Amino acid sequence: MLAAAPQVLAQSTAATIRGQVSADSAPASGATVTATNLDTGLTRSVQSSASGNYNLAGLPPGRYRLDIAADGQTQTRNLTLAVGQTVTLNLGLGGVAETAPAGDATNLDAVVVTAPAMVETKTSEIATYVSQKQIDSLPQNSRNFLAFADTVPGMQFVSSADGSESQLRSGAQGANNINVFIDGVGQKNYVTPGGMTGQDDSRGNPFPQAAIGEYKVITSNYKAEYDQISSAAVVAVTKSGSNEFEGSFFWDRTSDGWREPSPIEDDRGYKTEEATEQYGATFSGPIIQDKLHFFVLYEAKDYVIPRDVVWPNVFDPSALPPELSAYYGPHNVPFNEKLYFGKLSFQANDSNLFELSLRKRDEDSISPGSSISAPNFSTNFTNDETRVDLRYQFSSMDWLNDAHLTYEKAAYNPVPVTAAPGYRYTIVDPNNPAVLDLGVLNVGGGPTFQDKGQKGWALQDDLTYFGWEGHTLKMGVKYKSVELNAFQQNPPYPQYYFDVYENLDQPYRIEFTAPLADRAPFVESKNKQFGVYIQDDWEVTDKLTLNLGVRWDYEDNPSFVDYRVTDELAAALRGWTNIQNADYDVEDYISNGNNRDNFKGAWQPRFGFSYDLFGDQEHVIFGGAGRAYDRNIFDYMAREYYGGAFTTYNLYFDTPIHECDPTTNDSCIPFDPSLMTPAGIAAYVAANPRSGGEVNLLNNDLKTPYSDQYSLGIRNLVRLWGQEWNTSVTLSHIRSRDGIYFRLGNRWPDGNFHENPDATWGGQPWGQAIPGYGSLILGDNGVEYNLNSLLLSIDKPYTADSGWGFNLAYTYSDAEENRSDASNGETYYFDGPRLTNRFYLSNGVPKHRLVLSGIYDLGWDTTLSGKLVLATPKPRNATNCNDAVSDSYCFYDPFVPEGTIGYKQFDLALEKRWDTGSDLGLKVRADVLNVFNWRNWNDYDGWRGAAGEPRNPNFAQRNGDNILMPTRTFKLSFGLDW
Repeated sequence: MLAAAPQVLAQSTAATIRGQVSADSAPASGATVTATNLDTGLTRSVQSSASGNYNLAGLPPGRYRLDIAADGQTQTRNLTLAVGQTVTLNLGLGGVAETAPAGDATNLDAVVVTAPAMVETKTSEIATYVSQKQIDSLPQNSRNFLAFADTVPGMQFVSSADGSESQLRSGAQGANNINVFIDGVGQKNYVTPGGMTGQDDSRGNPFPQAAIGEYKVITSNYKAEYDQISSAAVVAVTKSGSNEFEGSFFWDRTSDGWREPSPIEDDRGYKTEEATEQYGATFSGPIIQDKLHFFVLYEAKDYVIPRDVVWPNVFDPSALPPELSAYYGPHNVPFNEKLYFGKLSFQANDSNLFELSLRKRDEDSISPGSSISAPNFSTNFTNDETRVDLRYQFSSMDWLNDAHLTYEKAAYNPVPVTAAPGYRYTIVDPNNPAVLDLGVLNVGGGPTFQDKGQKGWALQDDLTYFGWEGHTLKMGVKYKSVELNAFQQNPPYPQYYFDVYENLDQPYRIEFTAPLADRAPFVESKNKQFGVYIQDDWEVTDKLTLNLGVRWDYEDNPSFVDYRVTDELAAALRGWTNIQNADYDVEDYISNGNNRDNFKGAWQPRFGFSYDLFGDQEHVIFGGAGRAYDRNIFDYMAREYYGGAFTTYNLYFDTPIHECDPTTNDSCIPFDPSLMTPAGIAAYVAANPRSGGEVNLLNNDLKTPYSDQYSLGIRNLVRLWGQEWNTSVTLSHIRSRDGIYFRLGNRWPDGNFHENPDATWGGQPWGQAIPGYGSLILGDNGVEYNLNSLLLSIDKPYTADSGWGFNLAYTYSDAEENRSDASNGETYYFDGPRLTNRFYLSNGVPKHRLVLSGIYDLGWDTTLSGKLVLATPKPRNATNCNDAVSDSYCFYDPFVPEGTIGYKQFDLALEKRWDTGSDLGLKVRADVLNVFNWRNWNDYDGWRGAAGEPRNPNFAQRNGDNILMPTRTFKLSFGLDW
């Protein structure tokens, strides 16, 4: 592996101690500096250079004893290192040494070692640590370790209104743009959204929290080792076994009886049944003292989730017959997740460390989707994942090599719970008569069937050289072979649309799909990823440090470069008179299998600096500039395949409300009752075969999205009230470009996008399809974000001596995007011919966000902790016709809901521990979420009014009872430690 293992995701989780050794105020050359892990016995030694400088790298996070020896003088001190931390520590000999613990590092049964946490100040990154104490103590509900990342300025842990999905995001960009590195290995989701595997459409945990030791959040990075990321990085390390046999068990529970009712439940007078149970156990210890250790874990979630089927507030449910209106009201759905993790750590000697870890996840989640969907309209979202990581780390006096061999397999498989047709009941929206199919109830078979995933193996290797005085050189290469697959049929069963106020026996529209005989609906791509980087952390002086680096990434995507448009389709496109005068050249999208190349331009220069104003690490100016490339999600790229593998039939029937003209619309036909049966639909497809349905084509010159990041800030160490406080103030600017989106390629016969050539809104050419096919959807680069932010943090880390800790994270964001809802994952744009350089308020981030958290020891082995989140309202999507000269000139115009506070939540946790007089410890904990039962409303009126009408007086005000959960909730936890 040392000779041949290239690097796949070269993210360092190991810590580094560096500095200068002095003896009697003079540099001590040849001094021996040895770090010994107080829990596992791992040791690393180096000798100082002629100038007294030393560099101890590759240290797993944890508690260490540092022994310094030179010319017969010795000194010992203890310290705690965090994940991926680089600590500057100058060591002096000839003074008073710290008291070393009795016995050696592997015989600590009766010794409590004080090992103060070190602070990293000389880094150019905008980085914040989330400690094990915060993970263990701060209140939370989900046991998702990413939830603590919102204690970092610029970060949000976002849950959907119904809690069915939780994702981590940073700044104006969405969750897709983050990456999470666990033990140095990236967990990137290549196929579906969410940033990391398993976070798409899931309330589950991407990784068992009890296995996470601590982690670092980097919101802007200037180290070349980080890849496949254009937003924030989370760098986490897993727990390992030690020389002591240890274990734990936890169980927590809440239910509908332990929470306050939602506004909807208040109105009806009773709550929906709910139960949430989370439980698990860990066990770890030595197999061979000082050599071989193990850690194993099991965690599970069993939820009974309350849901409500709610009609829109503009609809009277009595308009439906009793058998349909009976669906309105409460129901519940299950969620089940099982997580397994195991790790072996083998320390062959001081120079060689081996680790083997295995993680497995099984998850099933039933979700009805929207609030108008009945339980039988639900989908089962399956998220399964397996990852294996074999790691080998070799260290010498001047070199450190870190190699990984990994395997991964992740599957995302939404399936309808009802294998039958779906029935959609709609009305004409009275607030916007142009919307003829406002949904009021969905029953029957759900609308989606998908089978998507990734599997493959990877090799990675990082090589660090610190034998060059004042420099730390790090370099790595990357190779990964991963098989990506995607299948999608939407809808898998016919969907019948009925207008409630017109006819409940005859639909006005039927939508169904049929496979094309010459197309395979399942797409598979055997991708190869390669990357290389080099960086130098250069200590120019004892005050100035520069981070200089560059990386290059490349991905071979056969499904993209080898895709070939059929001769028949190419001829149809070239002969399509509607696009002869269009605003695009269709040749840019017609691939012949030889005119596409993989993107080779992902060069990413990165520069960072830090300047210690007085040389005492108490006031450090830092900043940097760099480019970071992400990647195009495979699910978007695969639309060329599955977007045309099933042709979609939309059959319309002329009715008084839903008029259609068979002379201008081939899909407008007389109603045939046989179409209400599978046999009738099969007969229609046989009688009306299509050579091609909707066509999705990507630009032949498709690029990879990236962001340019710039920042400037200052860190300070402040001594106040006898405690050390760390503060940081940073100005950050991020420009993100080349995000992928899909637009309508259809044009009217004159080549225009709008039916009225002078109009800017409406009149899209949906009925103007490719001759012999359906509509044309074009995939292009063009989504852009801009973000200016002020990041402020004040942190007093928890220490056992003080018995308390405090953290403040404030973020001011001036965020904009050129595509509505892009930061929330929207990739389609059909309002105009293409995206422009006009920017709008980003609806993914509030302007102001404040998070306060604290931990306090009350005495008697009792700990109180709390967390307060306050945020201004996020902008909402809206169309502005009221300020337009006519409805043909409406324009997209997001708004900010009225009110000063858009989100507020205060949580508390109280934990009591008992010493049983044996090796068994007992703990009981109570969490109260949303202590003051604050309502975070989620429904607002976004209709300003039609052109020429008076402004809607309810615009931007609340118009519904939906809230962001939770209401005030009590959770009880019980645990054992041994």
